[in-house]
Amino acid sequence: MSLLTVNVGSSSVRLAAYDRETRALAEQHVEGNDAAQAGEVLRGFARRTSVAPVEALAHRVVHGGERFSAATRIDSEVEAEIDRLSELAPLHNPPALAWIRAARTQFPDLPQVAVFDTAFFAQLPLSARTYAIDAELAARLRVRRYGFHGLAHRFLWQSWEQARARGAGGRLISLQLGSGCSIAAIRDGAPLDTSMGFTPLEGLVMATRCGDIDPGLLVYLQRHEGWSAEQLERYLNHDCGLAGLSGESGDVRTLLASNHPPARLALEVFCYRARKYVGAYLAVLGGVDAILFGGGVGEHAPAVRASILQGLEWAGIALDAARNQASTGAAASIAAPGAAIDVRVVPVDESLILAREARAALA
Repeated sequence: MSLLTVNVGSSSVRLAAYDRETRALAEQHVEGNDAAQAGEVLRGFARRTSVAPVEALAHRVVHGGERFSAATRIDSEVEAEIDRLSELAPLHNPPALAWIRAARTQFPDLPQVAVFDTAFFAQLPLSARTYAIDAELAARLRVRRYGFHGLAHRFLWQSWEQARARGAGGRLISLQLGSGCSIAAIRDGAPLDTSMGFTPLEGLVMATRCGDIDPGLLVYLQRHEGWSAEQLERYLNHDCGLAGLSGESGDVRTLLASNHPPARLALEVFCYRARKYVGAYLAVLGGVDAILFGGGVGEHAPAVRASILQGLEWAGIALDAARNQASTGAAASIAAPGAAIDVRVVPVDESLILAREARAALA
């Protein structure tokens, strides 16, 4: 019997199948996340893994709000809450919900499990998850810092647990850098802080998302451009970040190959923002034992890793230039010999976390 995992991103879908021992049986990467094609894609993938009949499906859902702090079997109430939370994750929750419904049509008798990106950060310390706004308003509207990319950061932490030498410390800074980007401070498996907040817009500069921004600027834009809330939301999610800064692309590979000054500036801002967070999380953790890079950019862009960590030798962080340059898409330690802090590249496998979490929920 097999479990299918469905990881719907903002621009693509990753499917995988696992047996009951969570050994991978098959995988498929689908460009685009068109819900109209979801049923056909799922049916075709299931046919190709017919050596192990499908018994359940697990879906990555980005925003679980306050209600979902663990993987949860999907029913009509869970669907309704995922839908309600769509306004907080407009690039992710709606397509995930569409694929959940398509899967139910194709496999009406099989259980489905939602695994939430926010769950890993559900127990952030109160001081780290609280915004400095009116407390009554925050409670009524359930406004707090939720954190995202929880599956990826959980995988990065677990990879360190498996790789570290006996007695090595458990203070980690994990960077998940892809189209969306986030960084987390983790002590012994417990997140102490993370860059994304109420929505996946906060924090680092991303491909098309702005990251941290002065809230006064939003009021200024609405006043001077006459934008509605919907127009402003679209602008911040789709027209900012690396793409907005460079005027060229949100793809780091394109920008690294470009000689245009705006492209170089976009990368400098991207790396500078990440370096500031590394410094902040050194303070949060009281020092760090390892820094972990995951995600498409984190795993495949040595120049970006080097730029983010440049000038941090004072903190015991130094890269081996040759190791860093050679590491593209493979697990590796890239710290300089004798450096006090380990630095690792970790290929993130969110599908494996999906499978494990779903198995536990079904059990």
